[in-house]
Amino acid sequence: MLQRLTWTKNCERSTITISDSLDKLLKNRSILTVGTFLLCSTFLFLSTVACAQDSDQKAVDADILLEAGLLYLGDGEKPEIGNVAIRGQKIVAVGKFLIGKVKVRVDCKGLSVSPGFIDLHNHSDRGISRDNTRSAMNYLTQGCTTMLTGNCGSGPIDVDKYYSRLDDLGIGVNVAHLIPQGAIRDEVIGDEKRKATPEEIEQMRELMAKGMQDGAWGMSTGLIYVPSSFADTEELIELAKVVGEHNGIYASHIRGEGTQLLASVKEAIQIGQEGNLPLHISHFKSSGKSSWGLVRTAVEIIQEAKAKGQPITADQYPYAASSTSLSATTIPSWARAGGRKKTLERLASDTKESRRIRESIERKIELTDNGHRIQISRHRPRPDWAGMRLDEIAEQENMTPYDLIIHIEENGGASIVNHSINEDDVRYVMTLPWVATASDGSARIPSDEVPHPRSYGTFPRKIGFYAIREQNIPIEHAVRSSTGLPADIMGMTDRGYLREGFAADVVVWNEKEFIDTATFTDPHRYADGMVFIYVNGVPAMTHGKVTGALAGKALRHPTK
Repeated sequence: MLQRLTWTKNCERSTITISDSLDKLLKNRSILTVGTFLLCSTFLFLSTVACAQDSDQKAVDADILLEAGLLYLGDGEKPEIGNVAIRGQKIVAVGKFLIGKVKVRVDCKGLSVSPGFIDLHNHSDRGISRDNTRSAMNYLTQGCTTMLTGNCGSGPIDVDKYYSRLDDLGIGVNVAHLIPQGAIRDEVIGDEKRKATPEEIEQMRELMAKGMQDGAWGMSTGLIYVPSSFADTEELIELAKVVGEHNGIYASHIRGEGTQLLASVKEAIQIGQEGNLPLHISHFKSSGKSSWGLVRTAVEIIQEAKAKGQPITADQYPYAASSTSLSATTIPSWARAGGRKKTLERLASDTKESRRIRESIERKIELTDNGHRIQISRHRPRPDWAGMRLDEIAEQENMTPYDLIIHIEENGGASIVNHSINEDDVRYVMTLPWVATASDGSARIPSDEVPHPRSYGTFPRKIGFYAIREQNIPIEHAVRSSTGLPADIMGMTDRGYLREGFAADVVVWNEKEFIDTATFTDPHRYADGMVFIYVNGVPAMTHGKVTGALAGKALRHPTK
């Protein structure tokens, strides 16, 4: 909790009061007892000691002093009123303390102050290095000051080159990185659907070790994507062992989030156990009507493993819809081996295999209410389809939903939003103390695409909507899921909390106004309610206006 210091002037007043009382008692010996004398003497002694300690308290000088804000420390405890002093890139004092010389005072009365939010699951690997999105403005305006890239098994595998480029460019938020297993497998084997040879596994292990030595924080898998999904459990365990030796984590988009959820969770637990490293399950959910509610059984399996001492965590985006490619949503991964061209060739052939693929697609169409739950986010040949549902487009184009899917794949594929998650499941998962908040989005600017709104609204939705307005979870719980918890999951020892000596990633927000404004039909809308944002001690927003500062940095994992 916040450190409370008694001001010297109050101590002087208390000491004088006790001394006066003792003098009066000494003069009136008729009522003085030995016990009374000893009690008063003890009070006088303790008061003198306390005052001496207070007088020795050194005043804190600061470049920036955030005064009288409601401090959420990131630990999940109730907030208290206090100050935060920033000097250089560090927090130098938190709570109540003697104030020295201050360059800039910021009045935070009526506002909340917390650590900057940490996005554990982000796909800005390319966006964060592009000129028009490296500020990550859509994340800064949410209060996000750190993001983790390399998720779902995809992203750069040359970690040192990636970090160095970000440092050279200048970026708006801090970036940490995971080694993407899918990209590693593609580098060594390609997108073939086959078992890795011992020599190939050793090559992948060497690439994993190099990435960890260069500062990656762990390894990720995307086990519904090609070629990540072609790795069997044993192969993944061998790679995980390398990451565990370097104190990294295993973050997994597990093999199935629908009716295969339980088996997929068990596989992930096995990889964590035998790889001897912490397991983190990405965007934890049960997807598809046929699996709604199954996430609660998955929680029981996880809780049982945790009770035995296995470190397991997860993250969640607070929406009842997911987003990925149309092919990953409707076509099984085994049918996508070799890429889109090979997939279409299989479908065109009149074989048992092609009939299996068609049956799988038709089943997915049925599960998504004839395609109505699938919303097109981007299809480059037809930008006018963005925001429309699959069944709506099929009717407009006089096609069946199946024929429309094939047509889209023949013309380069599409990004989609899949409205397939149960709202009750979403609300339940966010109550779990080991589930962090994460967006699964990317750095963006407004365009003709209609992406998932999570890239603009994840953190204000969890805190502003679900915690403050809906009261589904306590505010301090929602803040911890966005700050201290993700820092603990990653093993970051200098971020995620308002603590002396920690990096000055600090956000100041108005609880009455903090809310997401992005929607599924109008997603390019920035969040409301952030007032001041500091990234490594540099103002990134002041009085609700962004400054344009690029104060983020690449965060390298401290390897063995």
